[in-house]
Amino acid sequence: MTSASSSRPLAAVTGASSGIGAVYAERLAERGYDLLLIARRADRLDALGKRLGLTHGISVEPLVADLTRPADLHGAESRLARSDRLELLVNNAGSARLVSLADTTPDEAEAMIALNVTALTRLTQAVLPGMRARGRGQVVNIASVLALHALPVSAVYSGTKAYVLNFSRGLQQELEGSGVSVQVVLPAATDTEIWDLAGLPASNLPAGTVMPTGDLVHGALAGLDRGEAVTLPSLPDAALWEA
Repeated sequence: MTSASSSRPLAAVTGASSGIGAVYAERLAERGYDLLLIARRADRLDALGKRLGLTHGISVEPLVADLTRPADLHGAESRLARSDRLELLVNNAGSARLVSLADTTPDEAEAMIALNVTALTRLTQAVLPGMRARGRGQVVNIASVLALHALPVSAVYSGTKAYVLNFSRGLQQELEGSGVSVQVVLPAATDTEIWDLAGLPASNLPAGTVMPTGDLVHGALAGLDRGEAVTLPSLPDAALWEA
């Protein structure tokens, strides 16, 4: 449960019930944030929230929501917009279907766009007025290295992640001098359930090319601490990004 009288900053994480989102929740709890955890799976959210609350002495509020559903998305927007303690939003929820467009149904394509683009945009819009009024706040948008190129099986997915990258870059300029920052993170192959859901299990990828989820989040948070606008945790030489 969340304590209204808490003096701790609040962080919200979408897609928090597993994978990258669950690791972000763990790391932010370690940093002393109260948490608002948003995901579809109530049982996982409840278990994670109870564990983090007991382990770290923080308040955790689970919000069960399928962000592809308008009613659930509007509920999440409302909850985020009315918080006066929200310091950090991690837009992590996303979906992938890695097959050709010809083998992707219109509903599958629409669901990817709804979660990867529409929900991320609307939740960001929900938090920015409060952050700007307070003169501080951070938004972390999880994109993908597939924002930079595409595969024969990633036309829709790459398109959505390219949107996240450019949306974030535009906001960085828009928010300059406001005290509110936006970081966009571009993971490469990461060991999460998304591969199975995408139809391409990570076990099919070359050995040594899949980053552990903990390493990904560690690198992303290190970039956030340094004020990086764009973080590619799998890229050791920052000069390559600049080039």
